[in-house]
Amino acid sequence: MDINQLRCFIAVGKELHFGRAAQKMEMMPASLSRFIRLLEEDLGVRLLNRSTRNVSLTAEGALFFDDARKLIDQFDALAKRFKVGLKDERRTLRIGAIDSAARGLVPALLNLFVPLHPHSDIHIIEDKTINLIPKLKSGWLDMIFIREPQSIDASLAVRFITRESCVLAVPIQHALADRERVAVADFQHEAMIIPDRRTRPHSHDLTMSLFKLAGFTPHIAQFAEEKQTILSLVAAGLGLAVVPASYRTMNSDSVRYIALDLPEQIKGLPLSIAWQKGNEDRFLREMLRLLHEHQRELTDKL
Repeated sequence: MDINQLRCFIAVGKELHFGRAAQKMEMMPASLSRFIRLLEEDLGVRLLNRSTRNVSLTAEGALFFDDARKLIDQFDALAKRFKVGLKDERRTLRIGAIDSAARGLVPALLNLFVPLHPHSDIHIIEDKTINLIPKLKSGWLDMIFIREPQSIDASLAVRFITRESCVLAVPIQHALADRERVAVADFQHEAMIIPDRRTRPHSHDLTMSLFKLAGFTPHIAQFAEEKQTILSLVAAGLGLAVVPASYRTMNSDSVRYIALDLPEQIKGLPLSIAWQKGNEDRFLREMLRLLHEHQRELTDKL
């Protein structure tokens, strides 16, 4: 059974005349009759009573006619809905973002986007890069803001945005808490809370590189995965941590954030946007346009 067979049957069911139904379907009567015969054979039931002078629906045909007509109406409505590109309906834009982007860049970008598209629905998922990339590839997300890995699937397009600045997180009572700026030499002997490299490779490598370039080896008190865990350990006095500057509003009652002098070789934490190649969704293209046109103002505070 296919959709064309259903259309042929409905045409005959409405007209109760093969000639008129064939004319309506722009078919030869013999072809129309063959389609319906194939439908009956497939279902194993007779749908029409045929004679040289009359055509009528069998009892089974009448029941089938009602459901088939509803099905065709649904099919046509679905096709029409997507052929017009859902222009008159609310469109959901699904965005994935790492924690720092979800707190900084993404809200600023949406402040530009939403006034232009007030009827859009925005869904934001905050997660790590290693979890966001599979969601993008599978189609669950339209775009993601990530730390670009060393290698990425060829089906994805990636655009570098900026490098986020970093700060040193210290307990509020720490001896460095009143400093405006610090260098690695100022905390070389301190215990450090280091991000887990498996899930946060860029943050992990940045901290390790800071110490290495300064000629020191970090004293690692704890590896941690989640940002809130890292800051809670800092607040508890278990160590210091190098974190993205966007964290500065978190745990502000118990953690102090100090500007960090980075050597020239270290430019901060890279932030990129990724999407599926060939995706021509108008909302995605609009977000990319806004990001390009307003990149400087969007990234100045990162």
